[in-house]
Amino acid sequence: MSATTASGGAPASPKPRQKKKGPGGGVNTLPLLAPSVILLLIWMIVPLAMTLFFAFRRYNLLNPMIHGWAGFRNFEFLLKDPALLHSLVVSVIIVVGVIVITICLGTVLAAIFNQPFRGQGVARVLMISPFFVMPTVSALVWKNLLLDPVSGLFAAMFRMVGLQPVAWFSVFPLGSVMTILCWEWLPYAFLILFTALQSMDEEQLEAARLDGASALDIFFNIQLPHMSRAISVTIMIEMIFLLSVFAEIYVTTGGGPGYATTNLTFLIYQRALLAFNVGGASAAGVIAIILANIVSAFLTRSVAKRLEV
Repeated sequence: MSATTASGGAPASPKPRQKKKGPGGGVNTLPLLAPSVILLLIWMIVPLAMTLFFAFRRYNLLNPMIHGWAGFRNFEFLLKDPALLHSLVVSVIIVVGVIVITICLGTVLAAIFNQPFRGQGVARVLMISPFFVMPTVSALVWKNLLLDPVSGLFAAMFRMVGLQPVAWFSVFPLGSVMTILCWEWLPYAFLILFTALQSMDEEQLEAARLDGASALDIFFNIQLPHMSRAISVTIMIEMIFLLSVFAEIYVTTGGGPGYATTNLTFLIYQRALLAFNVGGASAAGVIAIILANIVSAFLTRSVAKRLEV
């Protein structure tokens, strides 16, 4: 029998369904988010639009009377310039070299620091402290206090053993810059990878030791696979920042000798603020944006696949 009211006869009306509350608890959050979103879009879109505009214009600060639409001539001139290819090669060497060194050393140091030893807390603080030093300060410390061929620490050590000091930034310019970058980014890689090791179940390690596994077996077969996701994230973050290295090159070598340490970022600076060629610098900036987006899309997909496993 159908449900009826007490007065007899008419069926009871069903209760109206309540609407599910969204993430904002039923409150319209669009007016609250709109100002920050609009400001963020303006902050990103306006510089991009200006870069695209000047990339197709003939605009040189030394001769502002010569201006007008240049079409693709800025890109043609830039692609024919051998400095562009050399700067791309230098950028790749810096990114790949620093990432390989920091990841390899970071994994080994993370495994070492994961073992208990006396003074472990102080050692961890000293290990991660270089990451909090500003890039300009790091470059000045290495240039004037460590690698200076006259008054640097390494020069004094060379004289103590009867060797001739080396002008590092003249003889090994790119290697010296990469050394500074490795010193800056090794603490970051160590911190991420050490945190990943801290999340590992100790019972798994104890079981491996009881089965007779050596320290190398545990590192390569248990700890290293456990750090694979953290390694992927570290590679992505480091690559994004290393593509835009500027301060260390500007302070130490100025892009030289010649174009030995000129990466794509420093080439854009040379075109814009040394040659005053705003059109050519903007064209190089567009190329840098395209390359950065290609690399970011590839890294994001690869990291996302690893996180899904």
